[in-house]
Amino acid sequence: MSNQSFVARREAAVSRGISAGLPIYVERAENSELWDVEGKRYIDFGSGIAVLNTGHRHPKIMDAVKAQLDRFTHTCAMVTPYDSLVELAEKLNALVPGPTPKKTAFFTTGAEAVENAVKVARAFTGRPAVVAFSGGFHGRTLLGMALTGKVVPYKVGFGPFPADIYHVPFPNAYRDISVADSLKALDTLFKSDVDPARVAAIIVEPVQGEGGFNIASTEFLQAIRAVCDKHGIVMIADEIQTGFARTGKMFAVEHAGVEPDLITMAKSLAGGFPLSALTGKAVMMDAPVPGGLGGTYAGSPLATTAALAVIDVIEEEKLCERASVIGERIADRFRAMGQRNSIPVVGDVRNLGAMVAMELVTNRETKEPAADLTKALVAKAAEKGLILLSCGTYANVIRVLVPLTVSDAVLDEGLDIIERSLEELLAA
Repeated sequence: MSNQSFVARREAAVSRGISAGLPIYVERAENSELWDVEGKRYIDFGSGIAVLNTGHRHPKIMDAVKAQLDRFTHTCAMVTPYDSLVELAEKLNALVPGPTPKKTAFFTTGAEAVENAVKVARAFTGRPAVVAFSGGFHGRTLLGMALTGKVVPYKVGFGPFPADIYHVPFPNAYRDISVADSLKALDTLFKSDVDPARVAAIIVEPVQGEGGFNIASTEFLQAIRAVCDKHGIVMIADEIQTGFARTGKMFAVEHAGVEPDLITMAKSLAGGFPLSALTGKAVMMDAPVPGGLGGTYAGSPLATTAALAVIDVIEEEKLCERASVIGERIADRFRAMGQRNSIPVVGDVRNLGAMVAMELVTNRETKEPAADLTKALVAKAAEKGLILLSCGTYANVIRVLVPLTVSDAVLDEGLDIIERSLEELLAA
């Protein structure tokens, strides 16, 4: 078997609308490493886009799922529910920040969690409008795309989108958008485009994922909380990429001391099994009528069982603390690279825990995005055995989402590959 043979077959069989970042076909994976069908080893700095905070095939998670396989694999939770679903809901209700009583609903994908968060907010408030932020990403469904604040590739050719969706700038100090600028734009929106009395929800990522790992400050998140309280608006925290220990807390909003009304989660919730959840204030979560929420595969018993094991692993292995250590190790390395004369393209390094970004520019003074260099770095790293992801509104941000279970030795090996790859590209 060869990677190239699968490339040709994929091109013939799979829609071109589903992208493939690298021409690598995986044979097996373990913790923070994987091997392709040709036997080549790769260090995984992508974690399946933030899905594997607990690593590939964590033994405790695998054992839990194997035991569940011997019981049953599907009954439909809306018809005949099961113990793991109730137990996981109880755990999430206790884990999410804030003293207000909580309830949970399960789904399959992050986009479903977002859509249902909007449904809950509309049912609770009786209002239609939703405010989101430029650079945000909330899924590829029609409503998810409408909420997403990035056109290419997510919105091209797919309109029209659902109405009553509005965007304001997200704070980005590196790009000269302050918290005050963003809040002023929100105030202007309420004066010029939509009455806040018509707004059901404001949805915000505590750290923008696809947007470039832009971090919402404590000041900003607390200000959004205050705006929502003032106008009776539901605050939705999209924690799909930031949740489950990635930022050094179980949820990123904990850094700001904020209690959102609703929190969406998916990705690392179930350690590689498809599962999403919406947890929020009980009075809001009970607003939809019975049958208004759900899904055939929502809260799969294999996934809910895996998620219970994920939570145990995060607690037992102290992965929140580990995320903070890993994050500083990566960020310090990137900053050191940026100080070298031979690597004059590191414009900014930012992180919250182990959610780390390095923004590449062609000129540090003008901050001109280096999108081509970023793309080339991802490809060069793959040649050397490292899976690396990019992101950002300008496609010029390298993001690191390495499993939190990675060893120091493997982590440093991956960072060495990034540095060597960047040096080679700049010297060419």
